[in-house]
This record gives sequence, structure tokens and C-alpha cells, in this order.
Amino acid sequence: MTFKALPALVLGFVMTAIAVSAAWAGEPVKIVAFGDSLTAGYGLAPGEGFVDQLQARLTDEGIEAEVADAGVSGDTASGGLSRLEWSVPEDADAVIVELGANDALRGVDPEVTRQALSEIVSRLQARGQKVLLAGMLAPPNMGPQYGTEFNAIYPDLAEKTGVLLYPFFLEGVAADSALNQADGIHPTAEGVKVVVDGILPKVKELVEEARKAKG
Repeated sequence: MTFKALPALVLGFVMTAIAVSAAWAGEPVKIVAFGDSLTAGYGLAPGEGFVDQLQARLTDEGIEAEVADAGVSGDTASGGLSRLEWSVPEDADAVIVELGANDALRGVDPEVTRQALSEIVSRLQARGQKVLLAGMLAPPNMGPQYGTEFNAIYPDLAEKTGVLLYPFFLEGVAADSALNQADGIHPTAEGVKVVVDGILPKVKELVEEARKAKG
């Protein structure tokens, strides 16, 4: 059956559906990567950081999304909260929250980190923005009690708020000298590739959630 054989009313519905589909295809999901030096690409050349590599992967897979870099080196969860309003525009559809690594390195009270991250997620959800929370783990030298309290922040918050969770942002990279720069903290370009490989499925879920919310 050709378009000409369809009744005029049905043809009208078909053409409207095609137009809506085309309009959506040309409107990428706007994602903000909101984090610290791990987001900002500390020590890496242009094109090698997390945001650039994630954008490239999404583009290669034909996923209509634009990723903006809102990473600030040295930022803590509380620091992120203090700049949230001007770092994450209200027209963003989704946000990857990657904060807390500096809190753990500095031994910040886990309750302070928890409260800051909770407030960040709460404000983003109040705007209607979808959230992917990138978890962190405390370094072993902080001791078992600190580690237990800190490491519970991310799964607890995800369960309470219903946001997507990637349990450990540096999964497969942390403590691997071959994938980290000389400081042993920040990933090399190859390390970032491992990070992107790991988190990509969750980012795809984030994009889908944002699409559904946009209608």
C-alpha cells in the first residue's frame, strides 16, 4: 500500500507522526557533567577527558545527546552545591553528578558529604532534571569506619531518591598504575576510556529517562 492509497485523514495522522519523530530526532538531550577534576579532565589534552570521550561515544552510537562540562578541579560536594545554580542551567535535561572524591581524600565528615549530595539531587529533581549519580569509594588509608560511612552515601541516596546510580566512577581504573597519571589519582586518556566504557550503559538509561520526560 502506498501513501496515495491511504484515506486523507489517516494520511494526515501518518505525516504528523513523521514530523514529530523528525523534530525529536533533531533535538538532542542536553546532559551536564557536574563534577570535579575527574569530570574536568585534569592533566589531559583536549579530546581526552571524560566529557569529550563520552560525547564521542554517544555520537558514534548515533545517540542524540550533547554533553556539557561543568567540572571544577578540587571541588568537594559542598563546593558543587554552592555553585549548582550557575553551573547547571535550568534547560538541561539530565545531569551526571560526579562529586565526593575530594571529600574522601580530605577526610571530610561523611555526613557533610551526604547532606550536600542530597541537596544537589533534591534541587535537580525539583527542576525536573534526570540524574545519574556517579559513586565514589573512600581510599583504604582513611580506615574501615570512615570507609563504611562514606561508601554508603551513594547507594543510600540513590535508593531514597530513585535516581540512577553508577556505583563507582573509577571502576577498573583506581589503583591501576597503567591507567593513572603520575599522581596515582587522575586517569590517563586510556583510563578515561575504561571509565566511559563502564558508565556508558547508565548514561544511555539517563538519556532514555530524559527523552520520556520530554514527551
